[in-house]
Amino acid sequence: MTTKMSSESPIITIDVLKANDLLHTSNYRYLDVRTEEEFKKGHVDFKDVLNIPNMFNTPEGRVKNPNFLEQVMQACTKDDHLIVGCQSGVRSVYATVDLLGVGFKHVYNMGGGYLAWVQNELPVTVVTGVW
Repeated sequence: MTTKMSSESPIITIDVLKANDLLHTSNYRYLDVRTEEEFKKGHVDFKDVLNIPNMFNTPEGRVKNPNFLEQVMQACTKDDHLIVGCQSGVRSVYATVDLLGVGFKHVYNMGGGYLAWVQNELPVTVVTGVW
């Protein structure tokens, strides 16, 4: 499924089964754009998972992380192959738009997000202990 969000590069959305396949058979990295709290409660079980929130929860609601692109560019190059996921597939679309907008070339949005990953009984990791 391809969603066109602008006149720029089209957003390519893949399902969780395709994402799982790419993560295990290609050189893709998984970028989880949920909050740190969400990430700790459970995330995609993969050796190369990045957690860089695209939005933060505040008393006024969710606000965009003003340093999102800078933080991603510190951890990745624009030629890296990324699968972007969130809780349900909405925030990851916005993050994918942002990444494509600054020149990332190989970015897929994971449709359905972490919820679909869990529903399909794919492997997850839960962070325990004190940080």
